[in-house]
Amino acid sequence: MTSVINTEQKAHIIQDDQEAIAIAHELAAEFLKGDSDRDQNRRLPAEEVQKFSQSGLWGITVPKQYGGAFVSNVTLAEVIKIISEADSSLGQIPQNHLYMVEAVRLDGTDEQKKFFFDLALQGKRFGNAFSEIGTKSVTDVQTKLEPDGSDYVLNGRKYYSAGALLADWVPVIASQDGKTVVAFVERDAAGLTLLDDWTSFGQRTTASGTTIIENVKVKAEHVIPHYLAFERATPMGAIAQIIQAAVDVGIAKAAVRDTIYFVRNHTRPWVDSNLEKGYEDPLTLYNLGNVQIQVHAAEGLLRRAGEFIDIANESGLEEPKVVEASIAVAEAKALATEAALLATNKLFELAGTKSTLEQFNYDRHWRNARAHTLHDPVRWKYYAVGNYFLNGVYPPRHPWL
Repeated sequence: MTSVINTEQKAHIIQDDQEAIAIAHELAAEFLKGDSDRDQNRRLPAEEVQKFSQSGLWGITVPKQYGGAFVSNVTLAEVIKIISEADSSLGQIPQNHLYMVEAVRLDGTDEQKKFFFDLALQGKRFGNAFSEIGTKSVTDVQTKLEPDGSDYVLNGRKYYSAGALLADWVPVIASQDGKTVVAFVERDAAGLTLLDDWTSFGQRTTASGTTIIENVKVKAEHVIPHYLAFERATPMGAIAQIIQAAVDVGIAKAAVRDTIYFVRNHTRPWVDSNLEKGYEDPLTLYNLGNVQIQVHAAEGLLRRAGEFIDIANESGLEEPKVVEASIAVAEAKALATEAALLATNKLFELAGTKSTLEQFNYDRHWRNARAHTLHDPVRWKYYAVGNYFLNGVYPPRHPWL
């Protein structure tokens, strides 16, 4: 394939779903080569992220009337899954960028859409400064946006700021008169400090860490009334969650890939099997078959979830259709979590002791799955699904459903 990756500032403009998937495969083949080394050395993927955003994949959800391809959500999930199978940190980094593109689509003014969508199509990256630690809950936002003449001033402290260290803009979740807004802040704005202090054992190279916001000036036109996305039926939460699910499915697929390679090339048969090759062991075959079925099922639910979101959009955001999409995504996220943890754990059981050696770094798959699946408690996905089907109760409206 002829590469379309552009090293200049102006990003490639992807035209349709097929091109998006083709480019994702091209990039994934390249990103896989350095995945283990980046993880072992905690090397931020600056060059890789530049290629990723310049490829046009960060602009594929921009609406057609603003110059984008507005690919299906099936394709969006497929792209993230493909990249995550190669490097799950790279798969996670654009999650909040894509979330912000959706936030602008739903609640931005026409001028804001023109401005921010154009930035996305140029290859500019939106990071995030959403979550805080030490508060009562994730919705207890202490960061404040307050009037400053005709504009605003922003103050607060954030953590888990995935992608922010390599972003051009850092959208900040803040409270304005008790309502949640997003304030877009340029990366080099006075008073904005980004710390490279992410120490998790998993997803090590997501360009995350602490964001300190001290009297940062924000233009009025750079503020999105994000609370509106949850005052009516929208796929805002579903978009956030399907990307997370796609990352988990990608991790699971990577673990299966490496399990098959190792068992085929290194694993010895158990002495009681009386077999010549490890890959002939019937118990290994049974277990690998079970893992593969679970991963394929997770892939199927991921695609189904994307279809439900597309149907909700096509319906004009009728509430029952939006709810069905949220529930479908919750199902996909629940199974993606189970499949990722199963596949990454079974890798060592089936491959054997040699697979634990540092030279292979296969533990990165389990570490990545364990860290990433904690993004929000999957046990509440099961609750939402059960309550919907048994009692007809609609799930709450927030970014985690």
